Amino acid sequence: MAELISIKEASQWATEYLDKNVTTSNISYLIQYGRIKKIGENGSTQILKEELVEYYKDQKRSRQDSWKDQLGDDLNWALSFEQYKEAETTKHVHRLHPYKGKFIPQLVEYFLDNHTDKFKKEIYFKAGDIVLDPFSGSGTAMVQSCELGIHAVGVDVSAFNALIGNCKVTKHNLIDVQMEITRITKELKSFLINSKTLEFEEKLLKELYVFNNKHFPVPEYKYKVTRKEVDEKKYGAEKEREFLPIYNKLVENYKIKLRQDKEDSFLDKWYTQHIRDEIQFVFDEIKKIQSQSTKKIVSVILSRTIRSCRATTHADLATLLEPVTATYYCGKHGKMCKPLFSILKWWETYTKDTIKRLVEYDKIRKNTFHTCLTGDSRTIDIIEGLEKLNPEFAKLVSQQKIKGIFSSPPYVGLIDYHEQHAYAYDLFGFERKDELEIGPLFKGQGRGAKQSYVEGISSVLNNAKRFMVDDYDIFLVANDKYNMYPTIAENAGMQIVNQFKRPVLNRTEKDKGAYAEIIFHLKSK
Repeated sequence: MAELISIKEASQWATEYLDKNVTTSNISYLIQYGRIKKIGENGSTQILKEELVEYYKDQKRSRQDSWKDQLGDDLNWALSFEQYKEAETTKHVHRLHPYKGKFIPQLVEYFLDNHTDKFKKEIYFKAGDIVLDPFSGSGTAMVQSCELGIHAVGVDVSAFNALIGNCKVTKHNLIDVQMEITRITKELKSFLINSKTLEFEEKLLKELYVFNNKHFPVPEYKYKVTRKEVDEKKYGAEKEREFLPIYNKLVENYKIKLRQDKEDSFLDKWYTQHIRDEIQFVFDEIKKIQSQSTKKIVSVILSRTIRSCRATTHADLATLLEPVTATYYCGKHGKMCKPLFSILKWWETYTKDTIKRLVEYDKIRKNTFHTCLTGDSRTIDIIEGLEKLNPEFAKLVSQQKIKGIFSSPPYVGLIDYHEQHAYAYDLFGFERKDELEIGPLFKGQGRGAKQSYVEGISSVLNNAKRFMVDDYDIFLVANDKYNMYPTIAENAGMQIVNQFKRPVLNRTEKDKGAYAEIIFHLKSK
């Protein structure tokens, strides 16, 4: 006879079986997402022990052992930082704006702070030193330097990346920021009073709620999908067609304009007309802000907001296939979902979140210099660039010189760094410098692209040496599957003195396979 156990008993059994803590919340998650079936309701919920055993038996052998088999015994599992929750790896200002390809702050901390261990046997940086990140991206290295009392210079070819990084490390007048947010939110709500958009969306959500409860009950539906008792693709498409007449009728009744008249730009193509109008309204209000630092951080909030409001499915937010302007079956959530028709919800969410994160960061940041320059790291004169933005910092760099680099260079043919923020370039009118990117996606991964990459990274290092102390320490985070970094080091007159191999966990929701990257430690020959 099948053995039934409670959620608490399941938690106790799994904890003992795996020799690590498995909470009742972990078990509830398995039920909610259809991994195991629940029997009974509320306080009397039980599960089949045999299903629990089946689910956990593949996890008996740890991921650590499995990955070491695939990636080698030199894998430094301590550098996986698996003990940190997502809230800790995206702490304070690190999550002010989404950015592909950024490293987690704990990795920067590991090499910049003053601890040693069996892998990191010496201290490379101390408070008051200057660190350079020539591929600054979203500014992670600058933010962590500020937290540790280390000065930092960032350089990025993307003007928008520099904006994000500088906004993270700027000491904002939070009273002014909150005042402007309150003003703009009030104006946006007034703007929406005469719009039928919010009423339409509310009615649509009610219809979806009824439909989803009937056809995609939680957690029964996901359980059947997991057990392949339901053909998800076929069933989802069938329900999409079934709901479409309800959706179309609402669109007609509320006179919702789904597409714009022209699709010449990113903003024209990927936003419904109603959302595009709201974006422009808020942007016009931001232009009225007097303080430049406040104007910039509120602009970043708007950018984060509109990124979440693109006309696409939840599963394709990072890739963008084709604009979606109708309700659709969502494989990510296992139910019918809808595109967005107003920015208000996300604007209010992100404004509150941003203020909270800035307040958190203000409590721990140190009084040091941090500036990201917009420019080409192969040729930029760092001191000249700093003199225009922060003369005092320029003087310090000139006198003290840069102690070292901590950076994650772009990978070959993986990401178009300008295109990932195309909406922001369209809205803010930044000049795009795609042709100056090193190793961009559009150049591919052929022989010519690899050669260009080696030359590019080598030039960056050679240029950086002009501003660095003689006994510098350079740390570059890379997945060097093409073995290019020994040549890069040689070209730059450097030597690789150490390598730290770290597992990269949960890169994306769809890609959880074994993957590692190397942190190369370079010094002068």
